[in-house]
Amino acid sequence: MSKRKVQPSIESALKATKKEVEKLKPAIKKLKQEVNKVVNSNEDLDNVRVSTTNSGTDEVHTGRVRSLKEGNGSRKGPILYWMSRDQRSRDNWALLHAVQEAKRSGVAVAVVFNLVDSFLNAQARHFGFMLRGLRIVEKNLQAADIPFFLFRGKAQETIPEFVEECGASMVVMDFSPLRIGRVWRDELCKNVSPAVAVHEVDAHNVVPVWEASPKLEYGARTIRTKIHKLLPEYLTDFPVLKNSGHVWSGPTPPPIDWEALITEVLSSHCCLDLTKLSVISGISVGAEVPEIDWCEPGEDAAIEHLLGDKNGFLTKRLAKYEFRNDPTKLGSLSSISPYLHYGQIAPQRAALEARRRQKEAPKNIDSFFEELVVRRELADNYCYYQPNYDNINGAWEWAQISLKAHAKDKREFVYTQEQLEKGKTHDSLWNAAQLEMVHYGKMHGFMRMYWAKKILEWTESPEEALRIAIYLNDKYEMDGRDPNGYVGCMWSICGIHDQGWKERPVFGKIRYMNLAGCKRKFNVDGYISYVDRLVSSLRKKAKSSAPTEAAPRSSKFF
Repeated sequence: MSKRKVQPSIESALKATKKEVEKLKPAIKKLKQEVNKVVNSNEDLDNVRVSTTNSGTDEVHTGRVRSLKEGNGSRKGPILYWMSRDQRSRDNWALLHAVQEAKRSGVAVAVVFNLVDSFLNAQARHFGFMLRGLRIVEKNLQAADIPFFLFRGKAQETIPEFVEECGASMVVMDFSPLRIGRVWRDELCKNVSPAVAVHEVDAHNVVPVWEASPKLEYGARTIRTKIHKLLPEYLTDFPVLKNSGHVWSGPTPPPIDWEALITEVLSSHCCLDLTKLSVISGISVGAEVPEIDWCEPGEDAAIEHLLGDKNGFLTKRLAKYEFRNDPTKLGSLSSISPYLHYGQIAPQRAALEARRRQKEAPKNIDSFFEELVVRRELADNYCYYQPNYDNINGAWEWAQISLKAHAKDKREFVYTQEQLEKGKTHDSLWNAAQLEMVHYGKMHGFMRMYWAKKILEWTESPEEALRIAIYLNDKYEMDGRDPNGYVGCMWSICGIHDQGWKERPVFGKIRYMNLAGCKRKFNVDGYISYVDRLVSSLRKKAKSSAPTEAAPRSSKFF
């Protein structure tokens, strides 16, 4: 059979097609690489789900631990865990590391906590929540035969003093990316004996901040893959807390009168008239920033909040999470941020439990996981690698240039800090958000963005706007004084972890938000009405309280 001859026109077309295919090969190769990335990412997530079914290991991952100071080996004393950022007994890698080191050395372990008189504008609301949580920690540690000591004063003095008193050979401390954390680390290493080793453990992030990235990341898209690649290695279950097997023979922990301590501390953060401080059902009211009662403090309550049979987020409210950006959809948020901030629940525990429910609501779990792990750990990355995490110098160059160029632009409205704090602006939606934060201790997450951006629009300069936003956030929010709070203000006002947008007066290239946009997204009037009812109810409760006397100050030991 003779071979068919290809017509010249067809032959020419085939040659042209081959040339086009050759041109497309680089694009096809790049596309294959992108597909492989997606496949590998999915494999990582599958590995994560498998790893959560394991029982965990007694060994703390060495990547979580940094040696800040080596001891000279001349001491064989106990191991101290200085608890600060991670205020829980269960699911705590720092405490587990201290126990692990104590077992290896054949010594006892103890936990110490230092209570300071003031901390970054924290108020009665915050001290009350923290102290009530620490009372639960003490109880749970006692059940594990681990002594708990509470000191008062400057940590850089009280902790080294106790280290010498009990002859400790090592101090294990929590990691914090904030300046105060750096000060505590440096001062402790300087003030303890050469015989004492100091270790730092990141028990607050699923992937330790220094392992996730060695540098300041530009945004979620640049850190997301780095974190996900390390999840199979770090997202493992926790062992059950046990003591080191050696009895504590040092000083006996003085008994703590928690009620007296809480009353005294809250009184010191009260308004000028101490007779206005009152207690209703164990919660103080009458202080300038009183405690809240919608969020029960402590690690036991934190687990109940996440996994409880009555109203646990993952067990009962997960389906509502898709409505989380609508301030009128009550109960759609996880509302876990106070527990995360005070370290009363491990973010890793929340991540593990979320992954176990992946099939129940895949989209909601993925969204929750993104906020809990990627976005939250991006905030730690920012505060750790950017020393100016709370001022304009921490913004990217494009944002600094843009804000400076529009700093003198005319503002239609200009408000003082006092007017803003009292919610006395022309904007009823903004006022509602401010009052929700002041009285309830938690502003809806979507409203936080609008709230901060309007402060930029209504104040004399970007510097003043940022200062006021951070001041109000730290004073009233239950999760204030936190990397997430600083990053939230910096994103809204300085554009970090964002991109430049269409230039406009005052904002420059910073992303803009307005009332009309909010009206398109949710029922603005409904939200305002909800806050009005909420504030009215809380004010009535405060007025019905009876006064209580302030307690005298206690010593540094209890």
